[in-house]
Amino acid sequence: MIFQALFDCMDFTSWLLFSFAVLLLTDVVRNWRPHSFPPGPWALPFLGNIFTGVDFKSLEKLALEYGPVFSLRQGSERIVFISSHKMVKEALVHQLDSFVDRPVVPLFHEVFKGIGIAMSNGYLWKQQRKFANTHLRHFGQGHKSIEKNIEVETNFLCDAFKEEQGKPFNPHYIITTAVSNIISSVLLGQRFEYSDPSFRSFLELDNEAIVLAGSPLSQMYNAFPGLLKYVPGPHQTVLLNYKTIMTFLKAQVAKHQKEWNPDDPRDFIDVYLGEMEKKKEDPQAGFNLETLQVCILDLIEAGTESSATTLRWALVYMMHYPEIQQKVQAEIDRVVGQSRQPTVADKPNLPFTDAVVHETQRLGNIVPVGFPKMASKDATLGGYVIPKGTAINTVLASVLVDKEEWATPDIFNPEHFLDSEGQFRRREAFLPFSAGKRVCLGEHMARTELFLFFSSLLQRFTISPVPGEMPGLEGVMGFTHSPSKFRILAEPR
Repeated sequence: MIFQALFDCMDFTSWLLFSFAVLLLTDVVRNWRPHSFPPGPWALPFLGNIFTGVDFKSLEKLALEYGPVFSLRQGSERIVFISSHKMVKEALVHQLDSFVDRPVVPLFHEVFKGIGIAMSNGYLWKQQRKFANTHLRHFGQGHKSIEKNIEVETNFLCDAFKEEQGKPFNPHYIITTAVSNIISSVLLGQRFEYSDPSFRSFLELDNEAIVLAGSPLSQMYNAFPGLLKYVPGPHQTVLLNYKTIMTFLKAQVAKHQKEWNPDDPRDFIDVYLGEMEKKKEDPQAGFNLETLQVCILDLIEAGTESSATTLRWALVYMMHYPEIQQKVQAEIDRVVGQSRQPTVADKPNLPFTDAVVHETQRLGNIVPVGFPKMASKDATLGGYVIPKGTAINTVLASVLVDKEEWATPDIFNPEHFLDSEGQFRRREAFLPFSAGKRVCLGEHMARTELFLFFSSLLQRFTISPVPGEMPGLEGVMGFTHSPSKFRILAEPR
């Protein structure tokens, strides 16, 4: 009777306030953070920490306040961030099987659909990764042919620089096409001319999508996909770009299907088509046309964006540190000379050049937060319990600038990779390719590309800024960390 009388006297406003109070209480109870869960800043009801930046500089500040294992809430989902060399190594290396899965990231899921290599899990992921690893080696990484392909492409790259005749130009897509041609030759069986309009459009759309995927509104889409699905914004551009990209890749696959000879596989697509025939009785392995197209996208992005961006950072650093550029050139002149181009066999005799490439990767910090992962089982890290199914991000940037590991973490210093006698030394805290079972598939290819492209460019050109246009060192923060748009002068030596 009392409750009935109370309800009878409630007007519309009272009901509205009551409903809000119930929803608020439900949100608080549902999202209450257990004491054993990693700490983090206070989260807004319903929204979580959507106004807290997830760029690597903001995450660095949060790690200082909450420790190397902390959490943020996006909508109703809690995400754990793992910072510092010690904790990232513990998660990815010492607890090899604890953080191997991928979560559903709405923006990426629209494109990759949980298939392919990068965003898949379980049996399908193991089968696709194993197949890709085997055949990337067969068509490139395990053969001398990949090094030869890179050497040939360096000539095209240097010719393109030479055609600029020492005048100001933006090297962005010259470099990106050169790098992408290496993985394209393995996957698609061809390289593309730097002037090819369809491939240039493909690369531009992909680069724009990668930059916009890290924007605040795109991150908000991941927290509230149902709410923002029909709202204009950068996330819509990302999805539209990928739709066009997939059309390009479908055409490449269709062309291979028409020309396919199972007895003479020319490239990755051809052998994948053969595997589709073999695995018809095992649909869970995912060998079908849709997965093939996603795998190609996975591998082209992995084999293009990070290496091309690293080379662009290398040019920026050489303009800022001309004395380092001169030292690299002197080493190349002494060891290789000008009568031939550098090869991988020269690398042990070019320790300073190799150190500069590694330092570019370290300070360029290309993929600062890495790809999202998910706890594949209940785990304990840094004294906190991370339940199975919790999304995690390993902050690779924190490893590359860890003050406990690097003498001058915020300064471009090739000495980080040289011993007391000037010989190259490997560093345990050098993890630009991540680590563990999800380590970058194309690491060997990328290392070869970076060394040969960089050493060949500096053998043949002196890179300097356009007067009054010295590029900044801050960079643009998208899904990757890339230099702002810049122009250079490339003077033939």
